[in-house]
Amino acid sequence: MILQKTSSQIQETTRLIENVRLRINDIREESALRICSELMDLSRDKITDTMVALGKLMTTTSSNSIYFDAHTWLSAVLTNHNTCLDELHGHEAHSILQPSLSDLMSKASASLSLMVSIAPKTTYHDDLSHPLRGEFPAWVSPKDREILEANPELLKINANVVVAKDGSGKYKTVKQAIAAAPVNRNSRYVIYIKKGDYRENIVIDKNKRNIMLLGDGLKDTIITGNLNYASGTGTYDTPTLASNADGFIAQNMRIRNTAGPKGHQAVALRVTGDKSVINKCTIDAYQDTLYAHNQRQFYKDCYITGTVDFIFGNAAVVLQKCNIVARKPSSGQQNMVTAQGKTDKNQNTGTSIQSCKITPSSDLKPVIKSFKTFLGRPWKKFSTTVYMESYIDNHIDPAGWAPWDGSLYLDTLYYGEYKNNGPGSDTSKRVNWKGYHVITKASEAIKFTVSRLLGGGSWIKDAGVSFISGLST
Repeated sequence: MILQKTSSQIQETTRLIENVRLRINDIREESALRICSELMDLSRDKITDTMVALGKLMTTTSSNSIYFDAHTWLSAVLTNHNTCLDELHGHEAHSILQPSLSDLMSKASASLSLMVSIAPKTTYHDDLSHPLRGEFPAWVSPKDREILEANPELLKINANVVVAKDGSGKYKTVKQAIAAAPVNRNSRYVIYIKKGDYRENIVIDKNKRNIMLLGDGLKDTIITGNLNYASGTGTYDTPTLASNADGFIAQNMRIRNTAGPKGHQAVALRVTGDKSVINKCTIDAYQDTLYAHNQRQFYKDCYITGTVDFIFGNAAVVLQKCNIVARKPSSGQQNMVTAQGKTDKNQNTGTSIQSCKITPSSDLKPVIKSFKTFLGRPWKKFSTTVYMESYIDNHIDPAGWAPWDGSLYLDTLYYGEYKNNGPGSDTSKRVNWKGYHVITKASEAIKFTVSRLLGGGSWIKDAGVSFISGLST
């Protein structure tokens, strides 16, 4: 009943947003309202998906994945509402829409609380007594596993469509290929993007499910954009590449935002769709490089660069065997690797950085004493981030973590470190916050593995990317 009422209220709020848009003359505010409408649409879909999933509980004995799916989607609904408010910040429409959005957020929180209370505690997650290795999360299909582990040259030959700037493919731009892709496809649709620098801003719509973008390599296939907050674009709209579609895969390419530090928030990649895999990609920008916005995401063997809050959002996301590189920031700035945005203790979200290398760029390395770099700071009240089994270099400040605003959220966040190594991994001088934890027990660390945080490894198996399901050691 509460979900049906929520769906109706989302429709009412969408109408209110559209009515407000008609009275707005400011371009940036109109853009923020358009984003809110898009997020309402995505939320309504997730409410519907949740109702359908919960309806299946009466006819199935396999309830584990159903509960986890529903939990993920309800978490996404709440994140969408918060994102709308964030985009409206500073605009007149914020005060007009805040009562409706606050009520929607209250309903989303109530739904999450109910979900947590009814989920079977003993079977909610996979059995991790013998964690799998060398495979992908459970939501990656066998066919996708074959694709991700296949010889790239064979994949190129068998791609559904080819993009080439020189005219040797069916399309000259990535946008054209995505626009022509089938909608609501249940099987993988591979778009092979030949060598070249494609200067375009790409949005993969929600109905373009199961698209894979396959490049010629990190230095050969490049997608470049430069939209940024300083020039008038809202953060949500700045990405060079954004995916709202479930089942998205990107592999063997570089995605970059070249706005530079003067552009402030300038996202290279935003991922909003569920069960997304980013494999062997470079994600390159300065502030807000990677917007892991929502739902389940997995990053493997990626090279991610940035300065301020350069891995942020409220997805359930695991990064494995990635190089995470802090760049030299602008004068007076400090580097923050993460800024996780969990707003409700019952959301099943968080950022897990496992078996990665946290290092300085070549331009930062000589001046690390002049520019502090921290593992993260709490963007929202229940910010959740864990580094485990990773190499941390000496550019990380001994305190490890930085506050967002004084003592705000320091008691409610969850930050953890487990079995890291390297000169920056010493925890003896770390912050003394209630929410900070030096994790010593595997039983605690395992909560942030693929099997637990991403609800099992099957969907990544489907994508064909190898992964560590549990802990490495």
